[in-house]
Amino acid sequence: MPKKYDTVEEYINYQPLPQQNLLVQLRTIISKNAPTATQLISYNMPAFKLGKMLLYYAAYKNHIGLYPASSTVFTQFATELQQYPTSKGTIQLKLDKPLPTALLKKIIKFRVKENLVKSTLQKK
Repeated sequence: MPKKYDTVEEYINYQPLPQQNLLVQLRTIISKNAPTATQLISYNMPAFKLGKMLLYYAAYKNHIGLYPASSTVFTQFATELQQYPTSKGTIQLKLDKPLPTALLKKIIKFRVKENLVKSTLQKK
């Protein structure tokens, strides 16, 4: 039975050191670029929510998975994402490479804008 996490800190601290370091960096990048988003555990992995779910992220043996919770991210950033393994809804960030900070900032800001637009439209 997989471990059940109650907090983002618990999740991060349970991971091996290489994953921990990247998870902390990724969490910081997300927090700075989506400062009003709420952190939580959802589907037993760290996530950020801004109205609706903004994105998820998780540690794996050879990579960190980023789940932008939006298929439009993959079309909007198709050229920039060509150098990263992707699958339906997932961007894989390799453990042996630095995080693509500039790209991550763009993706996060794009997702924030998407969520805010959706939230505004739903209120009308």
